[in-house]
Amino acid sequence: MALVLGVFSAYLMYKSSELPIGWIPEQGPGGGAFPFWLGAGMLFCSVLTLFRWFGKATPQSRSEEHYIEPNHRGVIIAVIVSLTLMIGAVHVVGMYVAIPVFLTYYIRFLGKHSWPVTLSISISTPIITFFFFEIALRIVLPKGYTEPLFYPLYDIFL
Repeated sequence: MALVLGVFSAYLMYKSSELPIGWIPEQGPGGGAFPFWLGAGMLFCSVLTLFRWFGKATPQSRSEEHYIEPNHRGVIIAVIVSLTLMIGAVHVVGMYVAIPVFLTYYIRFLGKHSWPVTLSISISTPIITFFFFEIALRIVLPKGYTEPLFYPLYDIFL
């Protein structure tokens, strides 16, 4: 998995470098800066993980047990299905509805955490994401049919 993630990270860095990755005076970071440096961080972690695996530095790398336990397959399928539904819902209801619904399902029902933890993360994540991407970076994320609900926020913050 570390090798696959490393290949995808290198590709992300390559594609991101087609845009400016440095600081643009009076504008901020270039369009490829965040993806490039996130890809670089992922590539570094992938290489570090491979070295630790080849060096047998962790108990997991020395283990002879199954990679996926048979009783965990149901949880893995539930995560794959819920992620697929969330990605499909983004185009209909937007990121700011799909994310909290997915997080609520994942944290409360799969993770079995308390409602205060679930709601604090599920509500704060789309709010922080909105202010970071839409207001600070001015990167518009998909909103689907909920877009008219955001017009007042644009009037206030932009």
